Amino acid sequence: MTLSEEARDRLADLVELQPTKNSELQDRWGLESGSEVHQYLESELKEYYYRDENSYIRATTEANDLVDVEPGMVADDEDDAPSVVRVPTLQRQVFDVVPDPDDRSASVVSVLHSVRDEFGIDPDVDDVRAALQSLKRKGVVEVVYRTVPTFKLAVARDDITVEESG
Repeated sequence: MTLSEEARDRLADLVELQPTKNSELQDRWGLESGSEVHQYLESELKEYYYRDENSYIRATTEANDLVDVEPGMVADDEDDAPSVVRVPTLQRQVFDVVPDPDDRSASVVSVLHSVRDEFGIDPDVDDVRAALQSLKRKGVVEVVYRTVPTFKLAVARDDITVEESG
């Protein structure tokens, strides 16, 4: 199957963002709904993606080989935490300020304030929440349920390399 330039670009996004979900691809691709994402995946990229046991979208090995993009995460073994993750700038900034595994977990708002203080930027709270959820899907952040969901690293900061993508 020959991919159009748009399909190849979108496949590269999928490889970079994996594991991902419809809403992340919707935002990246500028589509109106998750249904549009699903329709596009099924009509244009059906051979190059699958959904894992948690329903997250992942690229096939063939898809990884087709595009000149590093996968969103690299793990030594299937069950291990990744050794490398490639994420957008805000996710890297969130990773830099989220509490260490042995520290008390922090709420989304606390992480937001830490990002503001550390980097002098003012992201939206929903963007920070989405960044934390994406890092959680990649296995480097975990949720601790207290009065509100809170977050901390799932692995030691020194055990993982976080690279900024595109």
